[in-house]
Amino acid sequence: MRRALKPTETILSALMPTTDLIAEGEGFHTPSLVDFFPPAILFEGTPFEFTRVNMIQVLMTVAIATLFILAFRRPQVVPRGLQNIGELAVNFVQTYVIDSIMGEKGRRYLPYLVTLFFFILALNLAGIVPGLNLAGTSVVAVPAMLAVISWLVFNIAGIRKHGFGQYMKVNLFPPGVPIPVYILLTPIEFLSTFILRPITLTIRLLANMMAGHLMLVLFFAGAHYLLLEADWILRPLGLGAAAMGLGVTAFEILISVLQAYIFTLLTALYIAGAESESH
Repeated sequence: MRRALKPTETILSALMPTTDLIAEGEGFHTPSLVDFFPPAILFEGTPFEFTRVNMIQVLMTVAIATLFILAFRRPQVVPRGLQNIGELAVNFVQTYVIDSIMGEKGRRYLPYLVTLFFFILALNLAGIVPGLNLAGTSVVAVPAMLAVISWLVFNIAGIRKHGFGQYMKVNLFPPGVPIPVYILLTPIEFLSTFILRPITLTIRLLANMMAGHLMLVLFFAGAHYLLLEADWILRPLGLGAAAMGLGVTAFEILISVLQAYIFTLLTALYIAGAESESH
């Protein structure tokens, strides 16, 4: 049976990615990949198995969708309240992603790119939300799904613009290259454009969010152990670990925004490149 938590333990348990580390006598637990594969909450052993990660993904999806629904359910000519926030959010993606990369012609992709950016951002920020403490993008399924969707979007955009044959030609056989060079260049272009892009999009997002979670677990679990369980001589080090944990939390917020921006920016770049007349 677990003892009642002290106030200090309650604060640490809210900040840490898992409250199992609070149990008395368990000592210091290093972070591991087990954190990303929690036991099932519902439907265990079935294709519809529902875990804590899935719960986080659903909660953050509902939260960001609710924010935009409330912001734009009764739009006013002069925005106020949540509408201001919603318009600032949309204008950010329009200005710093679409207009800077694709120009005004790219605004037809605004709904997709806004959805992509804020969906990724919401799932990323779940990693620093007390009680959730795990990014919804820190398991491979979501980054891979988003990467495949972006891959489909930019390829469909290119095929619609050029036609299938011309699209493949401009990607695999760039003009102005000596014919013998195509023997080496064409396989590289095929691998780069049609195989590696979704893989690199997936790995970049997944690796950053996994690393952030592991760092948070490491510092806050270390702080808990040093402050509450270690010998008295080591306890001052716990303050340093807790400070580092707070610093990593702030850094994780920055990384969450940056990774959502990079994923969306690269998607816009791929769409613009697919529709471009020259490659």
